[in-house]
Order: sequence, then structure tokens, then C-alpha cells
Amino acid sequence: MKKYSKDKNISNKVKILQRNGWEYRRGKKHGMIVSPRGKKLSIPGTPSDWRSWKNFNCEVNRIEYNEKYSSI
Repeated sequence: MKKYSKDKNISNKVKILQRNGWEYRRGKKHGMIVSPRGKKLSIPGTPSDWRSWKNFNCEVNRIEYNEKYSSI
């Protein structure tokens, strides 16, 4: 089982996103998750902030919302 972050919530969210069509890409310092339409989001590998999970989840939701409603 691959770990994408030391935060278990972020790692689990990345796995769910991959099952839903998102693509994981390795970077030099951070991994990156790319949405089906090409929006990129950096994955915090060793989050030091207690809000990192909340911020990551919020950014994913924002990207999903924009992709869903921008085509209308």
C-alpha cells in the first residue's frame, strides 16, 4: 500500500481521488494530484500545520466544484 503523505487522511483522500479518475504524479519535493480536466494540486508530504488536512480537502472540493459547473 502506497503512502502519499504522512497524514492518513490526506493519503486516503488521494487514493479515493485516483479511483475517481485523478492522476498522481511524483515531483522533486512534493507529489501532485491532477484532476481529469488538468487542474494540479500539490500534496503535502509531511504536513506541519494542523489545518493541512482541512486545507487540502477544501482545495479538492473547490476544484471539483469548478470543474462540475464551469462547463454550463
